[in-house]
Amino acid sequence: MSSIQFFGWEAFYDEDRHLQANQEAKSGSHYTMYHGTSVQQARQIITNGFKQSVDGMLGPGVYVSRDQKKAERYPLRSQPTDRIVLKLSVDCGKIKRIDKDNHPMQKTWNSQGYDTAWVPPNCGMKAVPSGLEEDCVFDPKRIKVTDIALAPNMTILTELKQLIAQNQKAPTNSNTSGTCTVCKLKVDPAHTVQLCWGCGETICTLMIKHKCNRY
Repeated sequence: MSSIQFFGWEAFYDEDRHLQANQEAKSGSHYTMYHGTSVQQARQIITNGFKQSVDGMLGPGVYVSRDQKKAERYPLRSQPTDRIVLKLSVDCGKIKRIDKDNHPMQKTWNSQGYDTAWVPPNCGMKAVPSGLEEDCVFDPKRIKVTDIALAPNMTILTELKQLIAQNQKAPTNSNTSGTCTVCKLKVDPAHTVQLCWGCGETICTLMIKHKCNRY
């Protein structure tokens, strides 16, 4: 059997963890979601984090959606010049599907051990006349603002993006938090980085691409 020389790799995958709104959500996963709010509230959320609503269709929690069009409708009855759509990374935890009116766990899912309630698109619930996908995350700490998906003008867009950058924690030399210092992916549990056998560069197997500089 002949030997094989291996000098690197290139991988293709969805770094944003995008899941189409009509796809079944899986427990224990991180997903990209969106939240519509006002300009002033966007500033508050980016700086101080989300706050749990007192109540709602699915009870208390933070209401988000994997469908950006859903988020663009909010705040209701507000002017387009005062609407912001925040792009989020959401740790969904354990997910409960709520797909009909008067579901027995419509507002009690969290007390039954679930972290997120998911209303699938076009499920027929009268409380969701738009038919668009919706989620309720009980613990605001599971949600992180990563970017601005929609802003009324470039001035506000630039301001909010800078605010996000200021509030992001500086990277560390350790990946014990679950975020790899090399591939920048949030992996739990944290994985180990190593040196390339050829060029000695620090690498990890989840990097999108590595070409050995020795060859």
